[in-house]
Amino acid sequence: MIDLKGQTAIVTGAGGGLGRCYARLLAERGARVVVNDLGSGAETVAQEIVAAGGQARAEVCSVTDAAAVEGMVQRTLEGWGRVDVLVNNAGILRDKSFAKMTVEDFRLVVDVHLMGAVHCTKAVWETMRAQKYGRIVMTTSSSGLYGNFGQANYGAAKMALVGLMQTLAIEGAKYGIRVNCIAPTAATQMTRGIMPDDQLSLLRPELVAPGILALVAESAPTRAILCAGAGSFEGAHITLTKGVYITGDPPSAEELVARWAEVMDGRDETLPENCFAQGALELGKAGYMPSQPKGE
Repeated sequence: MIDLKGQTAIVTGAGGGLGRCYARLLAERGARVVVNDLGSGAETVAQEIVAAGGQARAEVCSVTDAAAVEGMVQRTLEGWGRVDVLVNNAGILRDKSFAKMTVEDFRLVVDVHLMGAVHCTKAVWETMRAQKYGRIVMTTSSSGLYGNFGQANYGAAKMALVGLMQTLAIEGAKYGIRVNCIAPTAATQMTRGIMPDDQLSLLRPELVAPGILALVAESAPTRAILCAGAGSFEGAHITLTKGVYITGDPPSAEELVARWAEVMDGRDETLPENCFAQGALELGKAGYMPSQPKGE
């Protein structure tokens, strides 16, 4: 039984859709929940949680406003004393082919998804380090992991969140902070009109929410990318193939092209522990075993 009694959770973009389901489920498991969103939905969801016997408060602010986010976290600490869980869920769409997309729409989507998550995470990071406990979830997407026509801005922002997660999981490990990503497939305001109605009926947000619970539990993993939709859960990985070593100084580009299939062969691929794994593999094949630089 995943029990969150005594914990405080902040869920962004929680005025509807996935965020609402996350907030309600966390509250059902005993967490005090800060429901963040831009509109009146935040207050509505907070009232729903309180009416069901839970504890919740609404915070209406944009995750793109770093000062407002800092204020939200400060009020949370003043009222409830700690922040244990942060679910970075807030997001928007501005879909167009790259040829027709404005730089302003590209920047706006990156600001909300990536910088919004940065602002929220930065605001809780020192608190989580001091209390030596924290669970943070970034919301990535199959559009970032695998691409989707018309979503260059969204895909770029969503893949950037994977990179953010990878590093923060490493930096937070000794402080008891675990950081993961979820890639949801769900029928929300953001996906209506993109997928057929018969598919959307099977993709209720409630079927994704248990994935969040698993990622914020005391026993949660770290550096995981959990895909979730329609009651199905999968893991996504960024792996490294064994590759080839090409002699020469410099190596022959023609030989690289000729051996391309070997380079991309997924057999014996590995899941690197950190960024130094790539260099270690390459230097090892060249006959040199490097030492790994030490972090903080």
